[in-house]
Amino acid sequence: MKIIIAKNAGYCFGVRDAVNLAHDVAQKEGEVYMLGDIVHNERVVEDLDKSGAKVVNNLDEVPQDATVLFRAHGTKNDIWDAARERNMKVVDATCPLVHQIHKDVKNLYSEGRKIIVIGDHGHDEVVAIADQVPKTIVISSVEEAINQKRIRKAGIVSQSTQSIENVQEIIKILMTKVFDLRFVNTICFPTKRNQNQIKDLAKMVDTMIIIGSFTSANSKRLTSLAKLINKNTYQVTCADELDEKWFKESDSVGISAGASTPDYLIEEVSNRISSL
Repeated sequence: MKIIIAKNAGYCFGVRDAVNLAHDVAQKEGEVYMLGDIVHNERVVEDLDKSGAKVVNNLDEVPQDATVLFRAHGTKNDIWDAARERNMKVVDATCPLVHQIHKDVKNLYSEGRKIIVIGDHGHDEVVAIADQVPKTIVISSVEEAINQKRIRKAGIVSQSTQSIENVQEIIKILMTKVFDLRFVNTICFPTKRNQNQIKDLAKMVDTMIIIGSFTSANSKRLTSLAKLINKNTYQVTCADELDEKWFKESDSVGISAGASTPDYLIEEVSNRISSL
């Protein structure tokens, strides 16, 4: 059986840097406390826990004089303010591209524009982006865009891991709703690259496997994109979830992975498929 792994499957640079930062601080200080999961992957969080990087749900759970690490997806302003008021030691693991989206939102708002974020409701990154300015609107689907009231002047950004197709469809509708519209394309380059690779790979193989947590928006999005092209597409979090019957009539298998998936999980899945 031929196995093809997408060239850039797995960790993006923002996630890799954040995870390495958590490991480094834990090694240096003995422990560090992560406010929420640093990335959306259970195995990564488990590995970090073993190295001394512990997950907490709020700042009250962080011991006095300990270091707190803010997640790769970005953090709301009130949490930053609370950490400063308490003089807490903060390590910021926010992806630089997410920080740039925050700046873009503030710049658009300074022009007197209503801010619209195209993204998944409740997602950590979207929550932090929306918190940068007052009364931000979040739109996740074409249906929500259709129901949006008319706006005189708006600035639009997107969650960094949104699919290009979803953003394009929503923008088409918002162009009929907003008189003065300015759109900043904030889909990050790794996301665009990985989505394009998925589209090509899914055409070439009999079966597609996407590796990633089901809490990971970008992993689920890669799976949806692959399924549009190849109906024999399956998402797994690890090698143990592979089903032998998926490959019975397959001569070729394509593998890709979400931006929060470490290299060792990709290798484990590839090795398990090779052994079938």
